[in-house]
Amino acid sequence: MIKMRATQLVLVGAILGVSLTLGTSVLATRDKTTDILPLEQMRTFTDVFARIKNDYVEEVDDDELLEYAIRGMLNGLDPHSAYLNTEEFNDLRIGTTGEFGGLGIEVSMEDGFVKVVSPIDDTPAQKAGMQSGDLIIRLDDTPVKGLSLNDAVKLMRGKPGSNIILTVIREGEDAPLKVTIKRAVIKVTSVRSRMLDDSIGYVRISNFQTKSNADMVKAIRALQKENADGLGGLVLDLRNNPGGVLSGAVAISDAFLNEGRIVFTDGREESSKLYYDATNGDILDGAPLVVLVNGGSASASEIVAGAIQDHGRGIIMGNKTFGKGSVQTIQDLPGGGAVKLTTARYYTPSGRSIQAQGIEPDIETKQVTLTQNEGSDFTPLTESNLSGHLSNGDDEETEAEAEEAANAEENLIEQDYQLYEALNLLKGLTILNSNKAG
Repeated sequence: MIKMRATQLVLVGAILGVSLTLGTSVLATRDKTTDILPLEQMRTFTDVFARIKNDYVEEVDDDELLEYAIRGMLNGLDPHSAYLNTEEFNDLRIGTTGEFGGLGIEVSMEDGFVKVVSPIDDTPAQKAGMQSGDLIIRLDDTPVKGLSLNDAVKLMRGKPGSNIILTVIREGEDAPLKVTIKRAVIKVTSVRSRMLDDSIGYVRISNFQTKSNADMVKAIRALQKENADGLGGLVLDLRNNPGGVLSGAVAISDAFLNEGRIVFTDGREESSKLYYDATNGDILDGAPLVVLVNGGSASASEIVAGAIQDHGRGIIMGNKTFGKGSVQTIQDLPGGGAVKLTTARYYTPSGRSIQAQGIEPDIETKQVTLTQNEGSDFTPLTESNLSGHLSNGDDEETEAEAEEAANAEENLIEQDYQLYEALNLLKGLTILNSNKAG
């Protein structure tokens, strides 16, 4: 019989410089008592342990060998359960503050290779062109096949300023790509915002940190002040957002909802059955909302998208999300390390499990690249083109504004087609709402 004291860390898809894909964990302190150990299997374990100690080609330290055993036991359960030594546990806790060292990618393990869940905004990995879904098969000269995820993560970490070459298999490419990334201290700005036009705002959340909701609310309030009539609509961009702290996801969902369930978790134990509900108050006062998602939107991002979708509060647009719907509990160990154990699944308000399914967008929009047709420079003839046309009194200002708006729209089409489509949708909804009000 073994008893263990567990202090747990609250995370959904926590981000490290090069990180493991995590899920929710529940803040609690409790005693756990295991079942009686199976004697026959324990005899097999001790027999294998002794054979390694006596016959393996090189001498192996007892502590190291036992750590291998623990890691193998957890890694065999699912891609997200893991053993964290003291250094890894400290890195995990640092990762929720928004500043850490590494490449700037969220990763998991798939078929023996490291899979990129999402590159993080403005990090070396994103600037080097890493994409969601990339499979990393080699780290410098070291093949990934046969490594644990923890071992691969250790190889990707290193001194800031040093380079690493990742060999990557990418869908649509005929041959593996070699991507050189310079390691850096990663400082993540969780929330960014701007106006897309006179009435439509844009908020980008790159990951969910403890301050993300406060930062988002501050950003939206600032956008509302930019327009005398407030915001006519908002684009909430969660693309390539791999997750973060659960409290951030719940609070951000709550900001747009007046009532109802946000998310709930369910597992074998009563302590894993948790429910999170919205409080009254919609920061947009009912203005239209479009949430952008893609295959790099995972965990906490899926909680937000699922809650908005189930309540009909906004339109989910983009591509199907990652499908990370399991709950991990981080329990610290006496030696300074921790166990990250999958203990439950989380569900949207309507009871949908996201695990391995993801969130299907209401409107699917591919991220394509559009360019102007260079074969034609024909400009349609209008009244303003006619020599000596009458002025309406505001020609100079109107033409300048129209040209600026046209340039901005053209740039958005070329740079981010999904965002351009979201903006057009919100414009239509805003006009519809204005007509109804009139």
